[in-house]
Amino acid sequence: MMALSESKIPPDAQHYLVCGTEDCKKNCQFYCNDCHLRMCEQCRDEHQKNKKTKNHEVVSYKLRKRQLPVEKCKIHPTKEIDLLCRECQIPLCSKCTGSKEHRGHWLTNLEILFDEKVAIYNEEIANIRSYFEPTSQNLKKEIAEDVTEIKKIMAGIRTSIKAEAESVKKLVDAVTLDKMEQVDKKEQSLLQTLNGQNQEIDDYINSLNDLIETYYGNLSPSNIEELTFALKSENLIIRPIPETFKPVPPVFTAGQYSKEDVAKLLGRITVPNTKPENRKIKPMETASTDLKPSGKQREQDREKSDVKQTLSLSSSVTKAREYTIPGVRSGDHISLGKSGRLWASDKRGILVQTDLQGNQLQKIKTYGVRDEGFHTVTQDGDLIYTDKHNNGINRITPDNAITEFIKTGDWEPLSIHSYHINGDILVGMRKNRKGKVTRYNKTMTEIQNILRDNKGQALYGGPHYITENINGDVCVSDWDRRAVVVVDKSGQHRFSYTGPGSGIRPHGICTDVLGHILVCDENSETVDLLDQDGQFLSLLLTPQQGVTCPRSLCVDDENNLWVGQHYTNTVTVFKYLQ
Repeated sequence: MMALSESKIPPDAQHYLVCGTEDCKKNCQFYCNDCHLRMCEQCRDEHQKNKKTKNHEVVSYKLRKRQLPVEKCKIHPTKEIDLLCRECQIPLCSKCTGSKEHRGHWLTNLEILFDEKVAIYNEEIANIRSYFEPTSQNLKKEIAEDVTEIKKIMAGIRTSIKAEAESVKKLVDAVTLDKMEQVDKKEQSLLQTLNGQNQEIDDYINSLNDLIETYYGNLSPSNIEELTFALKSENLIIRPIPETFKPVPPVFTAGQYSKEDVAKLLGRITVPNTKPENRKIKPMETASTDLKPSGKQREQDREKSDVKQTLSLSSSVTKAREYTIPGVRSGDHISLGKSGRLWASDKRGILVQTDLQGNQLQKIKTYGVRDEGFHTVTQDGDLIYTDKHNNGINRITPDNAITEFIKTGDWEPLSIHSYHINGDILVGMRKNRKGKVTRYNKTMTEIQNILRDNKGQALYGGPHYITENINGDVCVSDWDRRAVVVVDKSGQHRFSYTGPGSGIRPHGICTDVLGHILVCDENSETVDLLDQDGQFLSLLLTPQQGVTCPRSLCVDDENNLWVGQHYTNTVTVFKYLQ
């Protein structure tokens, strides 16, 4: 749509203004307020040299006084109307002031009053052009960006659906079509909402154009009747810019692998139970300032997992076995691979792979350090790890080839986790003492960034360990914040766990098939057990179980808990579910 500044041209505009002096066709630059005459620079000089006109008020054309329509008084035909009775709101000539009807009334020079109105109208036109129209155009841009973002999110959801469908092959072929149609309907609904907002803004801009046209009409009345109407028009106002709101995109919920229920394997698409947030419009008096976060609380989508809970917490924790990892001094982070292969790293960044008998299979030097969960095993069995030196993510394939496959820009990658249900990769990063979590799908496409809570505050200081729960919650062990920070699958903050007593200094973190959250606490040298809503359940492991300063955790396919320790290269396996 054409901008307001281009769509409406003043009614007295020409290709260029010409001088009003007889036979002079030069460009007009000046105006004589006494003669109401347009003049070029040469004619102005001659006008000011003339004895009869040298005292006339000659100004720049833009600063001219608007000429009143010349009209004779109907009562006194030899006199021109040049006054306004403010009490009767009737235009008069100078002779009418002596009549009984207007004797003692407040009279105003019509030209002065018209100049005042001209100033007001010019100011309102300037307000429209400098604030209302640009603000409306900015809203259109924001809506267009939302359209792009919605399409990007929907594309990411489609990719996730296809990736899961590919994993389970023929079982999901019939369900895939239904899910894709659901995405299309959701997208169509959201885009219809955005297009409606866009049309509402277009209608509003058109009304602004109409208002400008009215103002311009009042600036140059053709007769006294129009002038009188313009002077009475006190109710010409600019309507507030219509409220619009940012759409809430749906969130894809990963399904559970089950032959009995194929639909669950492909997940489902849901729209968070969140009230759409109105787009914020900068106040006119502070239009140059940045928008502040709304601060409105968003409702939480706490949908429970559909996993059948056939297990329960055991009444006691028993040690199942121990492994000594050659080549490392400690087990600051561990990752379990296929066939019982174990990866362990120490505070020097040495990364070692062993088999079930504790034999060293591979050893590499990385830029990882202690207190960070900087490696994980993918759904395909590859080990991936953060490279802080190059701000990237490297992959070690089963044939021991190392390649870089993700770059994190100017964000320093700290922790990483591969979600085995759908293959998504979560990366905890830090920049300028603030953290974020970025989600990538199986095709290494960035599909989500989690940085702030619903009040606009930074969620993380340093996401040093990271995992994902069965309900889609992202659980981050952030020892900079002294808390376990949990957000739901859409990135909305659910809760922060700070310990059952005097506080926690969290390290390794994992979840189990029941949705429990397990986290290492350096302060008490324990493993704390929480439910999926952040409620403390128990100290699962304490020094009495023979674990010295637990640092890293993971749960295997048999629901056993593997624990790496800070002061020893022994990894201990415990049974805690029955």
